[in-house]
Amino acid sequence: QVQLVESGGGLVQTGGSLRLSCAASGRANILTTGTMGWFRQAPGKEREFVAAMSWDGGSTNYADSVKGRFTISRDHAKNTVYLQMRSLKPEDTAVYYCAAKPGYVSDSYKVYNYWGQGTQVTVSS
Repeated sequence: QVQLVESGGGLVQTGGSLRLSCAASGRANILTTGTMGWFRQAPGKEREFVAAMSWDGGSTNYADSVKGRFTISRDHAKNTVYLQMRSLKPEDTAVYYCAAKPGYVSDSYKVYNYWGQGTQVTVSS
């Protein structure tokens, strides 16, 4: 129904920046009243919430660990959501996943219906 494809991961030094992209396709129109989110999972650790926003841009939420450094945004015309990552730290190293769900913003990965394949972000010290 909905396909999500992440891109933009890579290797960056501590303090650097990356912008992740998540392109939605298929029946992405069903998400026009829904939510897009970013999650990450580091080796040996549980998946954790990073950021989420309603597709209409009216509501956003950030994990405390990234607040003030990361920004979630979307380009409606491109059916794409972004995660602008600044002041990156080694502890930000993880596979980052884009996710989507109908309905309201949530920080729980368990309620997201659609997932991308993930993109690796590595921050060197």
